[in-house]
Amino acid sequence: MQATRIFLTLTSIALAGCASPHARNPADPLEPFNRGVYQFNDTVDKAISKPVAQGYKAAMPVPGQIMVSNFFANLDDVIITVNDLLQFKFAQAASDGSRFLFNSTFGVFGLFDVAHRLEKHNEDFGQTLGYWGIGSGPYIVLPILGPSTVRDGVGLYVDSRPSRLRHVDHIRTRNQLYLAKAVNRRAQLLDQEKVLDEAALDHYEFIRDAYLLRRQSLVHDGNPPREEYDFEEENDFKYQQVPIPNVPSSQQDNTPADGKPQLASAAVTAPEADTRPSVRRVWVAQRTGIR
Repeated sequence: MQATRIFLTLTSIALAGCASPHARNPADPLEPFNRGVYQFNDTVDKAISKPVAQGYKAAMPVPGQIMVSNFFANLDDVIITVNDLLQFKFAQAASDGSRFLFNSTFGVFGLFDVAHRLEKHNEDFGQTLGYWGIGSGPYIVLPILGPSTVRDGVGLYVDSRPSRLRHVDHIRTRNQLYLAKAVNRRAQLLDQEKVLDEAALDHYEFIRDAYLLRRQSLVHDGNPPREEYDFEEENDFKYQQVPIPNVPSSQQDNTPADGKPQLASAAVTAPEADTRPSVRRVWVAQRTGIR
């Protein structure tokens, strides 16, 4: 009940707040509410999650961290394989299913990635819904869980049903496994925070744009359709292929014949580009593998 009251109070504060001074993103109609939840999550993270993750990373030897990551990644391969099949990606399903089989047996319950030569994919039910043409719906920030959309929120719930962790009968052990997975995941994000801090932007906006672009890229298997932004039409922006810092030239896409490079590999060269620094940073983040 106390947690419910806290969340309701947070909701009322967010909805009663002043309108955001930033330009509205059509994908984020709930921005005042989302910013309130984001602030709540950020407070919890700074007070609890981040210090615990830092302690874990400092105390756990690197080989131990790798084995913990491998263990949970192996369990995720079950969900990935199911979604491969739902998307009729049978070759991927064979690869991911084989990974789970070999790592669960020869890899000692997934502690060792003995099937590393088999490509590991990234599929979930949110992507499956997108694959079959269901739109993402409004962007929403979930308490504790963070960035999502209506579609991805549904996908997150569906993916939790067949999860191997969910079927651990001993409640205390199951909760400890959930906690260990959360701490391990938070520890993996510690180094990536440097990119967010160096961006010197509105952190909420940066995380939102990066999340939406990454999810769109995942749904389209790394080849999302290029979207036309309003500010392009208003300012008659021109695009050209330019080198992206810290990215080898072999990994930078060539401009297609139609003269419209994909969003992930394009950079705005007009002077007005500085008015949208977050988009530029997100493009760089996408190309450098930020997750």
